[in-house]
Amino acid sequence: MPTQEFPDLKRLTAGLSAVFHRRGPAHVNVRVLDRKPNLEGSTFPTEIVTCFLDEKGSTLRLFVKYGTKDFNSVHGHRGNISHEAKVYRQILQPLGISTPIFYGVYRDKTTQAQWLMIEFLEGSRGHWSRNPEAMILSARWIGKFHALNEERIPSPGLNFLRTYDREYYMGWARRASRLLSNSQIRLPRLTTLCDRFEMLLPNLLERATRTVIHGEYYSPNVLYQDGICSPVDWQSAAVAPGEIDLASLTQSRPSQMVQKCEREYCKSRWPGGAPDDLEQILETARVYINLRWLGDPGLMSRLFNPRGEFIPSGKFKKMTEGLYSAGKRTGLI
Repeated sequence: MPTQEFPDLKRLTAGLSAVFHRRGPAHVNVRVLDRKPNLEGSTFPTEIVTCFLDEKGSTLRLFVKYGTKDFNSVHGHRGNISHEAKVYRQILQPLGISTPIFYGVYRDKTTQAQWLMIEFLEGSRGHWSRNPEAMILSARWIGKFHALNEERIPSPGLNFLRTYDREYYMGWARRASRLLSNSQIRLPRLTTLCDRFEMLLPNLLERATRTVIHGEYYSPNVLYQDGICSPVDWQSAAVAPGEIDLASLTQSRPSQMVQKCEREYCKSRWPGGAPDDLEQILETARVYINLRWLGDPGLMSRLFNPRGEFIPSGKFKKMTEGLYSAGKRTGLI
């Protein structure tokens, strides 16, 4: 991210002080010892800040995410900094599962943008996706998370989460259809699949059990180290079938790994046995996640050069192949 998107040292110190004053002694002094931009991709500017708390005599490393004025919710799929802060405060912390410590959220007086401050965890991110142990443990983590949150769905504290409904799902199908109908792309079978997607929606809207989902449960959003998984980047958290997260985690993975993750997920979420219609729900979730990315305006904007010529990317090919395979298995094509 450009350096001008980060606050200067004075503003950063003021924000840190305000957050730690709310958590502890009223006169704790915060000194910033080091700050480095986060090299991993993120929706918002992020950096790793090392600070010293005089009152406690302790050094902390924080992951700070800065809200921006030009935030794109991607048709309501992603939430802002306030949304993610509520996920940490109201959903993750009460469960006592492995997750970064949430320190607080601060509104910058200069920009009126919010900052999220959480514990910085050392660990591999995104590069472990071929690590069998990490994949299986990630499936186990999200299965347990889904199980714990099923009974919490009626809670008023979760009302801030978006619930995936018919219009939400069909919005992605329509946007993906517009892309795939482009004369330069010419994928009529997949366009037909988009038009028929509504036939599968009872699997997600009626048969599946709703819970809290991460929403983008891919390996870059899960920290892994020493046998512990800690999912991060909860901007897309929502109420929906948990099978969507499992489909995301296992997308484009070898079949043996997919089967292992599915078994581990089922043992973690349903110790007494998985639902009989799990496979139908999971295949429909796989169709959805490919429509979701094919209908993303960010992907669409990268598929055409300034002259309007179509240039298929590796991600585009992966999504169309995944959509075709899932569509065949569901009988849509």
